[in-house]
Amino acid sequence: MHRFLLRTAAALLVGAASLAYSQEDSREDAVVVEATRFPEDVRRLPASTTVLTEEDIRRSAARTLPELLAGQVGITMRDLYGNNAAVTSVDLRGFGATGPQNTLVLLDGRRLSDLDLSSVQWSSVPLASIERIEIVRGSGAVLYGDAASAGVVNIITRSPLKRGPAFEAYGRAGTFDTLEGRLYGAYSGERLGINASLYGFDSDGYRDNNRNEQRNADVNLRWALGEGALDLHFGTDQQELRLPGVRRVQPSIGLDEVDTDRRGTATPNDFASRDGRRAGLELSQRFGEAEVSLALDYRDKDARIFNEPFFRYQADDLELWSLSPRVRVPLEVAGTRHRITVGVDLREWRYGSRRADRPQNHDRPANRLHVDHDTRGIYVQDLVQVTPSVDLTLGYRHEKARYRARDDADPTSPACFFCTEAPALKETQKQHAWELGGRWSPLRAVAFFARANRSFRFANVDEIYEFSPATFTQVFDLLEPQHARTYEVGAEWRSGGHAVRAALFRTDATDEIHLNPLAFDNVNLPPSRREGLELEAAWQAAQTLRLTAAYAYTDARFREGTLEGFAPGTGGSIAGRRVPLVPRHKLDLGVQWRIVGRTHLSVLATAVSSQHMDNDERNLFPRRIPGYGTVDAKLAQEFAWGRLAFSVNNVLDKEYFAYAVSSNTTDLANVYPLPGRAYYVSAEVRLP
Repeated sequence: MHRFLLRTAAALLVGAASLAYSQEDSREDAVVVEATRFPEDVRRLPASTTVLTEEDIRRSAARTLPELLAGQVGITMRDLYGNNAAVTSVDLRGFGATGPQNTLVLLDGRRLSDLDLSSVQWSSVPLASIERIEIVRGSGAVLYGDAASAGVVNIITRSPLKRGPAFEAYGRAGTFDTLEGRLYGAYSGERLGINASLYGFDSDGYRDNNRNEQRNADVNLRWALGEGALDLHFGTDQQELRLPGVRRVQPSIGLDEVDTDRRGTATPNDFASRDGRRAGLELSQRFGEAEVSLALDYRDKDARIFNEPFFRYQADDLELWSLSPRVRVPLEVAGTRHRITVGVDLREWRYGSRRADRPQNHDRPANRLHVDHDTRGIYVQDLVQVTPSVDLTLGYRHEKARYRARDDADPTSPACFFCTEAPALKETQKQHAWELGGRWSPLRAVAFFARANRSFRFANVDEIYEFSPATFTQVFDLLEPQHARTYEVGAEWRSGGHAVRAALFRTDATDEIHLNPLAFDNVNLPPSRREGLELEAAWQAAQTLRLTAAYAYTDARFREGTLEGFAPGTGGSIAGRRVPLVPRHKLDLGVQWRIVGRTHLSVLATAVSSQHMDNDERNLFPRRIPGYGTVDAKLAQEFAWGRLAFSVNNVLDKEYFAYAVSSNTTDLANVYPLPGRAYYVSAEVRLP
């Protein structure tokens, strides 16, 4: 397989080069990304980078951000319920269950990823509020630090100073009693701009006990200051979500709830809720060719979750303060141009959690958990223009993380059943990241790139606090930081509306942090490797027809080691075993067709191969998550005043699921079925 991949890559590189030299020099405008901390032309970066524009988003048949991202090469979506991206995560380049902890998600350069194991609150960022999305694969640790081993997804919202519609109203209705609405308004003067939006979503969901109610509000202001700007951001989000739980499948006893009642629930009282707030200030200024930026951000959330079968109620409060000053200075040394970025990231997390058996006892929890997690990172990156066609990237980051944690147990609590108190924790860890990359562009239409880097990840609060089956007590167990090395080569060709990109990558992860399902505790896993091939192509077949294709081959395996079980003899070797929740093959095919006039049809077909279930690190479970294929389509009619659209998700009404958990003692699998065919109509009104 390795030889096949190398031969394929070589053929693509040669083909891309020959196409480039047979074309006129491309004069396309530069595509600027901001995931580089300062705006940078994507054609200067030695990385596999995708930029989704506002037009791409509008034409897409996707309903949510994860659905949109899942149509991009190298990204898979893990959705539990299919209800407006609630309890949904994305995995970039095959990290499986730890994908959300290795793919850093940013909103206007600010972290959306949290310190716990909860998924990103995707529905707090409606698609209609996004100007573009930047996906930088396999890179980001030098500039952003922790949790960027797989790459960075940076979501850019509309600028308050951007000229355009002053008012928009959007509404959507559809299957499962779904209602969605959004109001957007903007005003822009010579120096001051403001925009604001209100968003609401209500749906009963596909499953029983799966109602989702979401409310968001955002206000953004920008004040132009000569060669700079002052930005202010405010936002709130609220969610009330019912949790239908799993459907059980156990052939040995003739149990198959997926077949007999896939929409049912055994947890009619389970729920989760969240209230989030965020505020930010960023001052940016240019002094000649030098650029300076200072960003101060605050974010918090109050989250509640109740699981009745396990007598578990958890109330979490999470708060983040961050300060990020940075500067970019251009230099010219011996005829070589440098753009040197130096910055500091200061982050302070404050986490509190009350653990009880049911909501009625939330004021008298069995355990009160308090964790302070502070990080201090300093980085430097140099973008070197060696010649007009050769660019180099060099970077280094040093980061220190400090943990302080305590646990207060209340033996008089009605929720206390043999509850214990974990000894206090106070510890500091250090890690570093580096990168070295190069990009050669013999013509504007073609480029070759190569890169090597080191990344890292610190343990989060859900991974350091646990019940020890060895001592039958609560403990703080701070694991070693994860670190990984990634090597990548690739080539791309662009001309007009046509594009081809190919990339080969390998990521070797050491001390990966994850739950050991055999011993019921978090551990540093044995070394693992992800390697694969990514292919993308776009063809402007005609002025009215655009075709896209994306294929990813990902081979994720443990290189060596064993997993030890709680009981003697229950462990075993996992050397050479496949990492669960990583499909080897994924193919996306897209069609965008302007049928006539301003009538557009968009279709996306996705095929995903089978994958091992979560908990099946030894690959011994007799069943896998079956491969599946879906088709989504949207027909839209544009008018001078707005747009009408009709969309169908899962056109073929496939019965499938993207996540399941296997048992290590029986043939029981817990499955999360996803929705069948669903219909939606939407209307958008825009007033200039």
